[in-house]
Amino acid sequence: MSVRIMGSRMTPQDACDLMHTATLPELAWAADEACTARHPEPIRSYMIDRNINYTNICVSGCRFCAFYRKPGDPDGFVLTTEQILQKIREAVDLGATQILMQGGLHPELRIEYFENLLKTIKAHFNVQVHCLSAPEVVHISDLSSLSIKDTLMRLREAGLDSLPGGGAEILSDSVRRCVSPDKCSADQWIEVMRTASQLGMRATATMVFGMGEDIEARVEHLERIRALQDETGVFTAFIPWPFQPGNTQIDRRPTGAHDYLRMLAISRLYLDNIDNVQASWVTQGPAVAQLALRFGANDVGSTMIEENVVAATGVTHKMSERDLIELIHASGFDAAQRTTLYEILKVHYRR
Repeated sequence: MSVRIMGSRMTPQDACDLMHTATLPELAWAADEACTARHPEPIRSYMIDRNINYTNICVSGCRFCAFYRKPGDPDGFVLTTEQILQKIREAVDLGATQILMQGGLHPELRIEYFENLLKTIKAHFNVQVHCLSAPEVVHISDLSSLSIKDTLMRLREAGLDSLPGGGAEILSDSVRRCVSPDKCSADQWIEVMRTASQLGMRATATMVFGMGEDIEARVEHLERIRALQDETGVFTAFIPWPFQPGNTQIDRRPTGAHDYLRMLAISRLYLDNIDNVQASWVTQGPAVAQLALRFGANDVGSTMIEENVVAATGVTHKMSERDLIELIHASGFDAAQRTTLYEILKVHYRR
């Protein structure tokens, strides 16, 4: 079948067919056209933030994770509030407008811990607090004997601004039973995001692929994201990235640039109701991230002043603000610093 960007909406079968049959140049052309139609201005964006992991202690034990430590492990940690504030202070001094904070499913950190932490952060800094993945919210609600709604209401009142899309991996329970059986279900992930929307919050959606799932499972993931976005409009962006197998319990070859770019392009084409699609330089490096701006991505993510989860697999890429600007310029676009909600703060024009 031909790659379509106009006409009837792409169906799950269309997406599966494209994954199997479309050439990479065809997908690049169609995704770039779809991206340009939504973002006609010659601008591609980035953000300055820091990814703080408040703990690595986790009872989930996901097979794809190299970062977590079991309770009682000598390498386990919980950052003190002062350590977290110091990390935020360093980030804000570098121009950060967002703090992305996630951790493990700690067996003892109930909602009061997070309320106190969020209130303290907001008392010290005027920064977007983009924190706590859906599995963390489900875990906190279970530990605290609260509903998802009550948990999110209390967290929002304490200072939580928006939710990151982490913990989605693949929203197919057949896959989740294999790679993360003790983490929240696909339906629970959706419930957290639906409830966040009902409370007036925004979120991102993510996808981690290449863990052994089939094409149909990937498309099921895209369909669930698109359907929830039709219903709620909660997602500001979609961020797909490939699984990195180093130091994990899943013995597979790393997903290459070819599969990554195919998945990125089809994500742009399928998710016709999500404005922003983000490239992953963290897993793919700057050269592939530059290509991604012609495969449907309109954003290159953030400087990510600190990143620990992907680094635990042995994959380490570093990018400064200047690096991101130059990457965008080299792709033929002006570079714009943005906020979490994709408001433009500053444009760096090509010379």
